[in-house]
Amino acid sequence: MKKEVLIFISNGYADWEAGYISAELNKPESEYTVRTVSLTSDNVQSMGGFTVVPDYTIDSLPAQFEMLILIGGTGWKDNSAITPVIEKCINDKTPISAICDATTFLAEHGYLDNIPHTGNSLDYLKEYAPNYKGHTNFIEKQAVSSDYIITANGTASLEFAREVMKKLDGFQVEKTDGWYNFFKNGFYQE
Repeated sequence: MKKEVLIFISNGYADWEAGYISAELNKPESEYTVRTVSLTSDNVQSMGGFTVVPDYTIDSLPAQFEMLILIGGTGWKDNSAITPVIEKCINDKTPISAICDATTFLAEHGYLDNIPHTGNSLDYLKEYAPNYKGHTNFIEKQAVSSDYIITANGTASLEFAREVMKKLDGFQVEKTDGWYNFFKNGFYQE
């Protein structure tokens, strides 16, 4: 049986931010499978216009999953109902990965105050997460991995995917770095 990784999506989610990691986790040879979770069982529409029927709601989560991935997008001001799921992950030491405005949400709710992290920019976090107090732990990198939380800015889908793969068992670091370099640099140099 494959291990589940949950990707939280809400209306207006940034579909491209989940593309690389979803494809890698769902490969036939992977020991993982991706399942989507949303606030309700209603269809969710991405920024790119994809309509997704969530596999789970926040009230019907499986007892065990390997990671919660929070995808950025335009709906994060309305997603406070996900907070108990985030709290459960932190208490159970289940890794959480957040990209783009999902990091802003984590910053606003104090989850990044005491750990190394990144986001869209320090100024962005200060402006859009007024309760944020973690500025001394902000690192100007595309993606940052701490013990149980991975953060990335909105231009870092590849770096985000690389850090998620490195955090999950079953992905060799050398192969993950090779995968990253291939997609970052392509077949041909411009």
